Amino acid sequence: MGADQCMWGFCFVQLNRNGLKFFGFSEFLAGLALMMLVWTIADVRYRFRVRTAPISLQGITFSVVATIGVLTLLTDLWRAEQWLVPKGNLLTPASWQAVLGGLFLLTFLTWTWFAFIRPPIYGRYNAERFAQTLYRFILKGSPAELAVIADELAYSARALVHYATDRGRLKNYRLEQENEKKPPPKVKGYANDLLLLIADKRLCRAIVESSPSTALAIFQAMADMNKHGIQVETFAKNIVNEALANKDSFLYHEAEGYESGLIGYHKPLSQAMFTHYQMVETIGTLLDPDIYGKREWDAEQWKAYCRVVLMTLRSYVKEGQGGHSFVLYRAKGYIENAASDLYTLNELTSIWDSDSSRRLDVVVEFVKDAVKILDEKGVHDQVRIRVREKHGHPRETFYDHIASMIFEVIFHASAVRSPQRGCWSIQHNSVWGELFNFNCLDGPAGKVVKFKVRRLLYDEITYMKRFPNFKGAKILGFCLNVMGLTIRQDDNDKDSRALQRAVLAWTRKNFVWLHGYNPRVAEACLVDGITFDSANRQLVRTSPAEGLRREPSYTYFELDPAPLDSEDDASV
Repeated sequence: MGADQCMWGFCFVQLNRNGLKFFGFSEFLAGLALMMLVWTIADVRYRFRVRTAPISLQGITFSVVATIGVLTLLTDLWRAEQWLVPKGNLLTPASWQAVLGGLFLLTFLTWTWFAFIRPPIYGRYNAERFAQTLYRFILKGSPAELAVIADELAYSARALVHYATDRGRLKNYRLEQENEKKPPPKVKGYANDLLLLIADKRLCRAIVESSPSTALAIFQAMADMNKHGIQVETFAKNIVNEALANKDSFLYHEAEGYESGLIGYHKPLSQAMFTHYQMVETIGTLLDPDIYGKREWDAEQWKAYCRVVLMTLRSYVKEGQGGHSFVLYRAKGYIENAASDLYTLNELTSIWDSDSSRRLDVVVEFVKDAVKILDEKGVHDQVRIRVREKHGHPRETFYDHIASMIFEVIFHASAVRSPQRGCWSIQHNSVWGELFNFNCLDGPAGKVVKFKVRRLLYDEITYMKRFPNFKGAKILGFCLNVMGLTIRQDDNDKDSRALQRAVLAWTRKNFVWLHGYNPRVAEACLVDGITFDSANRQLVRTSPAEGLRREPSYTYFELDPAPLDSEDDASV
């Protein structure tokens, strides 16, 4: 150490090259190499966290590390050259090294804190950075990266719901509140945009496959905060459709307890999404399947869809909702057409293993379960047994919707005309026997629904007197096939006996006239095994020789030579 040199009251001394050294440029390089190794091996999860931190962590880290590197290099150079430094105890060489080392360690710990210990969530201070980072990852669309990002979004689910704008039921009517005309704060605006951004189908697919907890967090937050009007329409629709397309998704695992164990009993995600009717109705798209994708659904997928619709229906009935439900009405329309391709079973020798027949069984089971839910609530005094056409939609209830659904299912089943055994299996065993015979749907709600169905069937048949058409002809053929040409006094048929009498009376009076007016429409009334004997003016039903029956048996139904001018509006 050389002699002190003083100038203008300040004294300087040469820096001792052999002094204590514990954080120099070599130690900095070793630490930097370790940091670079950690940054290099860190996967997309930690890169996402660093980029969405409340502070510009990447820029700060680079600046601090670069500054520390330059200062440690200069310090080692100063020491080697023994250049002058101010004399005093305010900042000794050891404390200077401690300051540099502490800053380096603090930078590393800050990066580690946000990357590993406390992942950042969406908020006021990182709204723009969060949105930009997420946008870049979704735009890239890497399935492996989206699987990680989908999981990371779970941390910010509640924050996104909290900051998003709740438009309530007004959004379904495209009305704006007064405060919506003003630009929202940045944190709210980005939250609204992010809810639209996460509706990307690729991200929704990743959420369903690898991170259903993210969807659970979003819908639970919506229910807890009672914010049903945020912009999740597209997100909700895509989540449900991706879940239905993936048979390993939560919609299939959250089935019944005896199939899925504890998850089947709890149904966490299904409960969060579908058991809050007001939320489902406000969102509006949660039960809307993809218009093209549902054409490819098989029976198992329709079964999963029916299961979630029933959950919403149960909530609708339990909460005593008396108004028209748009989401349930649309869902009813989708389900009733699930087996609309039954006509393809004509002429097939084996129809029991076809997916069309299995889809029909799913629809019929849905109807039975829906009626059971209505039975649990009991028939309200305001439910009208008959809704006159002049009153129309405003007085219709879900009883009318279920009845019209059964009517459409019967119409689809009526398209199966041959072979005789297959026609009987579809029309009687799968539909009529499950809904009308053997005391099925015998509760108070079931009786109301069956009355309405009988009325719909009879009205469609009698309409052919005014306008002969193929739809009414198929309905008549269905009724003649499943109820028969003779009236039995069996208790198993008591629910359909009044309808059978009315249908046979109309057929006796009008079939000959119908055959003369339009033979093609009249032929459409007859399925395989029932023929028209014009010479003797009778319908003949042939039961072929099969099983223990050694010879064919025949049932004859006499017809009137001409119809009456008016038919009785029978009470069915």
